[in-house]
Amino acid sequence: MNKKTLQLLSLFLLVSLGAFAQKTTEIWLDDLDIPVFSEGIPGVSQKSSPSNDSIQLANVKYARGLGVHSTGVLFFLLDGKATNFSAIIGADDKSNPMMVAKFYVIGDRKILFESGEMKLGDKPKSVNVNLTGVKRLGLLITNNEEVQRNYTDWANAKFTMIGNALPQKIPNSDEKYILTPTDSKNPRINSPTVFGATPGNPFLFTIVSTGETPIVYRMENLPKGLSLDANTGIITGKILQKGIFKTKMHAKNKYGESVKQLTIKIGDTISLTPPIGWNGWNSWAREIDKEKVLASANAMVQMGLKNHGWTYINIDDAWQGFRTGKNKAMQANAKFPAFKEMIDEIHAKGLKLGVYSTPWISSYAGYTGASSNFENGDYPDSVKANKRAFRYVGKYRFEKEDAIQMADWGVDYLKYDWRIELNSAERMSEALKKSGRDILYSLSNSAPFALAKDWARISNAWRTGPDIRDSWLSLYVSAFTLDKWGPYGGPGHWNDPDMMILGNVTTGAKLHATRLTPDEQYSHVSLFSLLSAPLLIGCPIEQLDAFTLNLLTNDEIIEIDQDPLGKSARLISTENDVQVWLKPMEDGSYAVGLFNINGFGKTPASYFRWGDEKPVNYTLDFAKLSLKGKFNIRDVWKQKNLGVFNESFKTDIRHHGVVMLRLFPQ
Repeated sequence: MNKKTLQLLSLFLLVSLGAFAQKTTEIWLDDLDIPVFSEGIPGVSQKSSPSNDSIQLANVKYARGLGVHSTGVLFFLLDGKATNFSAIIGADDKSNPMMVAKFYVIGDRKILFESGEMKLGDKPKSVNVNLTGVKRLGLLITNNEEVQRNYTDWANAKFTMIGNALPQKIPNSDEKYILTPTDSKNPRINSPTVFGATPGNPFLFTIVSTGETPIVYRMENLPKGLSLDANTGIITGKILQKGIFKTKMHAKNKYGESVKQLTIKIGDTISLTPPIGWNGWNSWAREIDKEKVLASANAMVQMGLKNHGWTYINIDDAWQGFRTGKNKAMQANAKFPAFKEMIDEIHAKGLKLGVYSTPWISSYAGYTGASSNFENGDYPDSVKANKRAFRYVGKYRFEKEDAIQMADWGVDYLKYDWRIELNSAERMSEALKKSGRDILYSLSNSAPFALAKDWARISNAWRTGPDIRDSWLSLYVSAFTLDKWGPYGGPGHWNDPDMMILGNVTTGAKLHATRLTPDEQYSHVSLFSLLSAPLLIGCPIEQLDAFTLNLLTNDEIIEIDQDPLGKSARLISTENDVQVWLKPMEDGSYAVGLFNINGFGKTPASYFRWGDEKPVNYTLDFAKLSLKGKFNIRDVWKQKNLGVFNESFKTDIRHHGVVMLRLFPQ
């Protein structure tokens, strides 16, 4: 073979290899497991609009694409293996005429495409972006959130990928660092210091303690009508008259004794501290059954959560059966045989049981609600098959019958779920008060702020926003924007930002590890505690890893949430990308959370995690908290005294992380 032939052959091989290297594949976004990539609220619709119809822009229908309701945040790890992104964008034809949306394509912090303002009726725009070398890509839609039906579309959205590469989810591989020391062998009582009950209703309270077992419990000045089981710490009975009773709880093991005051208030107000426990929806959704509920109760005990004060085992939607019997009260379905016996078993563990209902004919999951269009309360298959059409209050209502049945079973908590309106909320409130049992009444979801005083008057808790997702955006919307609700929460009535998004969850996707980073999880638990929010674990308890269990068992964090003063923290300042929240405590100290929000929401790039974020150094100026003098400062997560400080305190705060402090005046 001569030299010229070799040169031609080499050139041919180089061209061939180059062509092979540049072989590309088109990947439609609606063919991906899109909930894995979506951090918006609510989820993203695939091959349909948010209204469950065809994607339609300017009267043109599209068979492919994504429909987005509200703020849309999609985040992809491309790792340099994509060459192009294309789509057709605009306001969906069924969106609100008042909506104003903006679309962004952001690669490695740089804005690669920006649509400008887009409204209903505007001409759709074509997006064609070169992605060569881009490692992380964000697709963002922002809009005026106060508007209903803010529907937008990424029509015909697709990536061009090199070879057979596929977009991957952003890794959540940050170190799961543990801050809280392990429990001492000495007993430590972790029950709240105040408890409310109604005269004449069954009384159920459990003294709980960490420390090496066996532990023996004792009470000083226990009111007449109540009795204590010394081995379990369970107090039961009835107190017939109103009054305030000052008692002392004792827990003793071979290493020592713990003593703590308990004030028992018998009157018109229950839930004097926020409820703390577990809810099954983000664990099992419609797959919940008796076995999973009992397994959760057993895990609550076996993993030691009960010893730190975790109390409620709450069954969400999908337990409801048909109405039978003389009173036509709702019964449990076939997944929950021997319902009362199950509740008795949970009570025997020192825990409490909650259920779910709705004033609508059909629940969100398609089960019997508290009303019907049939006098006998029937819920026929024709209704179940078309559940969305029956999300309204029917002609015949059964609040009274259902409340009495719940009381007879021994139910302790009711989550009442629909698009909250006052009339239905009041009817069930009255029914529960007349049921003969103290049943904590929690309203869900998205309570209108204009009626905040009414929710505080008629219920024990109310959801302040939409269903939470395991993303920083959702956590931010659910909790970091709650300052205006602060004055309405307090003993007997609590602002509820929804379940906790820790561990393995099913929020809009298959069961998966939370997408919150470890720093974000510390911020999550810290802010919920500062807000005096209900603490409801949303993951399968038996699947908790050591990191998540440690997050949930810091008694000083829980103590802040359960403080009997019941004041919600208020947002004092936002400066240098740090939010400062301050909560006054009953003992005269202050709980303070310093949160590095890193300018979230200020720029398009701030909606995403790029992997190069740094801690911020922050100086807490006591004068800006309207605090004077010296303070002994304690790091609550580390359970460590940091010393006495005058005028200010300096610290580093990790990205989306928190420094949680307790300030004791000196």
